[in-house]
Amino acid sequence: MHNLENILSGLLDGSIVPYLGADALSGSTNSLNNESIPADSDSLILAMNNGQPMVPKLMYEFPRAAMHLELKRGRSYITKFLTALYKDTKWSTPSLYRWLVDLDLPYIIDINRDIILQEEYKGRPHNLVLGCARIGGTEYRFKIFESDGETYKEVEVENVNASLPTLFKPMGSPVPEPHFIASDADYVDYITELMGGFAIPKFLKDHRLEKQYLFLGTRFTRDTERMVMSDVTWGSSTPRGWAIIPKPTDKEKRFCSRIGIEIIESDIDSIFNEILSLTNVKAQAV
Repeated sequence: MHNLENILSGLLDGSIVPYLGADALSGSTNSLNNESIPADSDSLILAMNNGQPMVPKLMYEFPRAAMHLELKRGRSYITKFLTALYKDTKWSTPSLYRWLVDLDLPYIIDINRDIILQEEYKGRPHNLVLGCARIGGTEYRFKIFESDGETYKEVEVENVNASLPTLFKPMGSPVPEPHFIASDADYVDYITELMGGFAIPKFLKDHRLEKQYLFLGTRFTRDTERMVMSDVTWGSSTPRGWAIIPKPTDKEKRFCSRIGIEIIESDIDSIFNEILSLTNVKAQAV
């Protein structure tokens, strides 16, 4: 059974790694119109299609809808859409993100494509690993950037300063340069190389061994999310970790049980408030 105090201790000592999904962005809004940030599949499809639903077979999953529009309008259309959505639009920072950043964690996985976490890391030297797909001239499906706290510079895998905290964004980001895993074709290429070991740099392969994970805002109803997570967290300890999922589906329950993830049936805000209470108690004890 889960114990929030043990999970908090694991986060603080680096043995438990946060893994942020779409629902972790709950509460992030655009200050101009108070709209919520599009992050999950349905909201991304609607944002990509000018607020209009697409036919049911395309509404099934964002990568499928993105592939449809990529075939009609070109891959650059998807890149421009995601860049405008996440770089050119200002979104507020959820309290959960501020709290995680204040913990000074050594490693955070963020499968969203926004730049909020990167913005919160300004002023702090760190590594950024972006997932890439369908790029030439390299066998790798990632790019590594090092930030001095202000600007990013690309670094080769053999020159990484592994002592810096690392943000790993497998699905990409528009900053410092736009790279996204978005369409079906992107996922096929990325997951193939992820399974082959070419989508994660060696220093992260070494770092992730025997780690556990706290899945915040991640749903496991789609094959793409499950496959990415399984390979990104390969080499974890047993059990693999905990997933905060309100009203999990039977499919999610079976999947999580099979690979050693305990589901905590709660919403993120409730768990976050409980952890904050624990944090305050520890602070008062000191």
